[in-house]
Amino acid sequence: MSLNEFDLIKGYFKSKSAAVDNDVCIGIGDDCAILDVPDGYQLAVSTDTLVSGVHFFTDVDPYRLGYKALAVNLSDLAAMGAMPKWISLAITLPEIDETWVSEFSRGFFELANKYKVSLVGGDTTKGPLSITVSVKGLIPRGVALRRDNASDGDLICVSGCLGDGALGLESKLKDIPLNDRAYFIDALELTDPQIKLGILLRDLASSCMDISDGLTQDLKHILKASLCAAKIELEKLPLSAALKTEVAKGNITEQQALQFALTGGDDYELLFTIAADKLPILEKLIADYNINISVVGTIYKNKQPIIELFDNHKLVSFSQEGWDHFQQGKQ
Repeated sequence: MSLNEFDLIKGYFKSKSAAVDNDVCIGIGDDCAILDVPDGYQLAVSTDTLVSGVHFFTDVDPYRLGYKALAVNLSDLAAMGAMPKWISLAITLPEIDETWVSEFSRGFFELANKYKVSLVGGDTTKGPLSITVSVKGLIPRGVALRRDNASDGDLICVSGCLGDGALGLESKLKDIPLNDRAYFIDALELTDPQIKLGILLRDLASSCMDISDGLTQDLKHILKASLCAAKIELEKLPLSAALKTEVAKGNITEQQALQFALTGGDDYELLFTIAADKLPILEKLIADYNINISVVGTIYKNKQPIIELFDNHKLVSFSQEGWDHFQQGKQ
């Protein structure tokens, strides 16, 4: 017998969450979830929609799709310094394929249970495949990270490595030969949100956001909000050993690698600004965690939100256009 909507919810979503949360007064099963927000905290909310053929390939592995659908939303909470608590999921399916749904929910809940977040509601419907996730997190009142507070002289920092996800996407779009294609596909599809770093940055960073559309594209949002400009030093961009190997083997050029790091997107690392005297404090805090950060540039006063790119102190020109949902056909 085929599953109906309620069988689908009960079998693959309501029963899968391992998180136990006493702040969930009413969860799945009623018209709305009822949640308690502790005194002294604010609620951070973010929603993203992923559409088949636009944000992911039509033949994507459902486990990986479930994982990434949640990861990109948790990354938004990390960028605000919020602790993830609750999630809602709306999924539109062309038809009910139990194997596909089982694998999707397995990937989704692997990450949800890792961060101890509870699924509290959502919707299922029939139509072209798309996934909408809404995440809710808690943050102590008044300490949320924002985009509009970068100041003259602040250092520009990023976490992790840049460009790996973009090369993973490029390899799928163009089927280019790579020394370690699986590594770059994993970087594209199994990104890990920087929740811990976001929390550590609460009282230190002057501004923060996650890198989804490319370093330069996302940095411009901070510059526009903060009424500043930036200088980026290309030789300081954190490229992974795997990406450097692809350059060494001639599979991509050094310029291509830098372009992926600047504009490729799909990194879901944190981009933040911080006063120079606070950087040693942060470095001491992250020493106990597997967190890497790199200083890639500086903020300076300017009425125009421009980004100057330097290679060993020489001004150079690179494309700064990142991913734009209404201008490109990226998948």
